[in-house]
Amino acid sequence: MSISRRDFFKKSLVAGAGAAAATMIGPFALEAEAKKGKVRIPKARRVIVMTFDGIRVDGLAKARTPNIDTLIAEGSASYLTRDVMPSITLPNYTSHLTGAGPEVHGVATNGWKVDDYKLAPVQTDADGYFPSVYKELKENVPGIKTAYYWNWQPLINALNPKYMDDKLLTSDEGYAALFDRAITYISANRNDKLFMFIYNGHTDEVGHKHSWMSPEYIRSIEEGDVQVGKVIDFLKKEGLYEDSHLMFITDHGGINKGHGGVSPEEMIVPWVIKGPGIKEGFTIEEANNTVNTASTILKLFGVEQPLCWTGEVPMSIFK
Repeated sequence: MSISRRDFFKKSLVAGAGAAAATMIGPFALEAEAKKGKVRIPKARRVIVMTFDGIRVDGLAKARTPNIDTLIAEGSASYLTRDVMPSITLPNYTSHLTGAGPEVHGVATNGWKVDDYKLAPVQTDADGYFPSVYKELKENVPGIKTAYYWNWQPLINALNPKYMDDKLLTSDEGYAALFDRAITYISANRNDKLFMFIYNGHTDEVGHKHSWMSPEYIRSIEEGDVQVGKVIDFLKKEGLYEDSHLMFITDHGGINKGHGGVSPEEMIVPWVIKGPGIKEGFTIEEANNTVNTASTILKLFGVEQPLCWTGEVPMSIFK
């Protein structure tokens, strides 16, 4: 079952108005079903997270994005995922990758640094960082390869880089260098377990310059979708697509030329996952949040999350 763009846009309008009353599926009940063997959660081979900064649900719906649409049609998607507050970049990507919100990991501003903050993390590793998905995977999945690619320098400040096997920071707002490096690394480690995060901030920059939902903003999403297609095409050509989990996420939306507030346009974002064991063409109705991303990644690799994390896995995504 595929999701039409009309249905997608209709859902986005509901989300943007904040008027949806979703039917919530109890995650604990689904977790119990999983333990009984009724929910199949196959161990992941590779998980690739692709993300563009500042994507509104209705912006994604309006843009021509055939490759992200493929992930939606072949996987599970939420159009009601909430940001953590404040609706800015570093707190939300830290939450995506650490399974907790600012009240726990302490990252409440874009200027947070490991040696310069107001609120300390509730728990840290030996280097002062709150435990991330990178740390948990490197310490619990033998031989796993990890990669982190980004083009906004502060994005890495809240994560301990020693758990990343490959890193690339570019200053170019364009997409190609980051995605080309990702493809090269996937190819070189095709026989290893792999976790990869690919971030590009171009969409956010365009939103700030031209306004969210402007023609320029929509075009920037479409440009990014081309790069998503390069990854999909490569995986298919190399016979790696069927056993890969692909995620498309973002950190916040935007309104006019900014974000950081609590409007639905800033606080409600898309969240997509496709891969083995994931329902196809499925719309996630249970409550979802940026803190759930890391929890879901660990679940896919069969790793228990740290007690200090607060994220939960949206169990309805599994077949």
